[in-house]
Amino acid sequence: MTLTFEVDPTVDRSLTDGVLALWADVSNAGGAVGFVPPVTPEEIRPSLLKHLTGMDQGTTRLLVGRDEDGRIAATAFFAFNAHRLMTHWVWLYTVMVHPRHQGKGYGLDLMAAVEHAARTAPGFEAVEAIRLGVRGGTGVDSFYARAGYKEVGRVPGAIRVAPGDDRDDITMLLPLT
Repeated sequence: MTLTFEVDPTVDRSLTDGVLALWADVSNAGGAVGFVPPVTPEEIRPSLLKHLTGMDQGTTRLLVGRDEDGRIAATAFFAFNAHRLMTHWVWLYTVMVHPRHQGKGYGLDLMAAVEHAARTAPGFEAVEAIRLGVRGGTGVDSFYARAGYKEVGRVPGAIRVAPGDDRDDITMLLPLT
């Protein structure tokens, strides 16, 4: 079974609760998505509300993947640049696949859906590249490389996971042209 992807899903309580649960489960499984375990959905809610506010303002878009039961199993948020000299690329944030689906190829499916959306969805016509930030020391940079992304920058020790545990902030890019 594969995931079913949708760009700009209807924002309702089901979506919000599903993204919060996914984000907490990914974080608590050690995923590098802005939090360190343990974390609860309520602790994550302010970060999700920022994404939802961006969606309401038209500066952020959401790609959601649902499993065969209709549960939210994957997400990726696109953030458009407000700077007039950088509108030709978007940032990708909060890229997640639920831990129960790890190892099934859904991560690469998600990244293919991200690329497809950036190439074809209305509102993405000016987008020529996707950038994303990766927490070093997790190995996910090699995953994104398999999806076609190239490392284009690295700031050593820019991410402090805990005292004495600093990680590199890696910038990766997928050109679309």
